[in-house]
Amino acid sequence: MLKKVSKATLKSLMKKKAHIRVGTAADAMVELNVLLFLHSLAEESRTKAFEEKSATIKAHHVKAVSKKLLKRARG
Repeated sequence: MLKKVSKATLKSLMKKKAHIRVGTAADAMVELNVLLFLHSLAEESRTKAFEEKSATIKAHHVKAVSKKLLKRARG
């Protein structure tokens, strides 16, 4: 299980960019976006594993899907 990043650490990372204003609920929004990304990554990896007739999700399934999801998230 992944460790949860503390609010103070998250806010300090976001405030390093001086020209960006950070709202009061920005840390919660970042956490929700990460959870949403991980959920979609898990679903797509499961689909990829099912297409290859594999009962378990393996590392190469996640790597193949992550490239596609990152391109879609950035663009």
